[in-house]
Amino acid sequence: MPKRLLLFAFILPFLCCITLRAQTDWSKIEVKVIKVSGNVYMLQGAGGNIGVSVGPDGFFLVDDQYVELADKIKAALKTLGDGKVKFIVNTHYHLDHVGNNASFGPDVVIIADPNCLKRLSTDQVSKFFNRTFSALPKEALPTRTYKNKTSVFFNGEKIKIEHLANSHTDGDSVVFFPRSNVVHMGDNFFNPRFPIVDLEAGGNAVNMARHVGDIISRLEKTPDVKVIPGHGPLTDLNGLKAYHRMLMETTDMVRKRMAAGKTLDQIKAEGLPEEWKPWGSGFIKTDVWLTLVYNSLSAKK
Repeated sequence: MPKRLLLFAFILPFLCCITLRAQTDWSKIEVKVIKVSGNVYMLQGAGGNIGVSVGPDGFFLVDDQYVELADKIKAALKTLGDGKVKFIVNTHYHLDHVGNNASFGPDVVIIADPNCLKRLSTDQVSKFFNRTFSALPKEALPTRTYKNKTSVFFNGEKIKIEHLANSHTDGDSVVFFPRSNVVHMGDNFFNPRFPIVDLEAGGNAVNMARHVGDIISRLEKTPDVKVIPGHGPLTDLNGLKAYHRMLMETTDMVRKRMAAGKTLDQIKAEGLPEEWKPWGSGFIKTDVWLTLVYNSLSAKK
């Protein structure tokens, strides 16, 4: 496949962050507070959705968006209570999810997978842009890492944090709030859009489909669960199932075309059925999604 297109697929997560930050009028961004279930709320502004556990212990955040929104995020939290932010989970290393790591003070415990910490603490080089994305300063880095899974008892429930290996990136975390019956999927769920798969950072669309399917099988026991996506509106188990069906069916289409000896250009020219065209209206267009799936399947061989 053309090297230029391959590199474009690799660095697209960085491109999205750069484009959004360069073009956004931050004064016009509203941070919305959405009740989810139990102790959990969702904040929507610009960048990844923030999950918030609210209660007598204070605030537990899942992701924290761009630093330009720090004051608005703090103001939104004030509408929920007077507590302090005690914990933040970084679901992965992309800038639209970790920009406020240092905004809530040095006493906040920031939790992340070790691979996420590694990427945040080292310069990330983009070959396509011929530039380096600098490491975060020490005060913004995660302070607690875990292997495979961990938990925090906070605001009356055991919040569970689990690693998804080589999915959206190589350092993804998904967060479960069992008592509130909520799960925050991070960027393993774009609702309802084709997701970014950061191939250069160890991501893989095939693994993403498998992980999402595994989570769905666990959530079947609580079918009224609320699901916070990394991007897009709050949804439920049916919304997550629709996303998973897209992952599985589009991946299977590409797999069959590859088995028939078709090139990437031929696969893109054939496109996808009409049903999936609306999913290409976000960051990831249909041809780029097909490229991401093609490269993910090629990496699995």
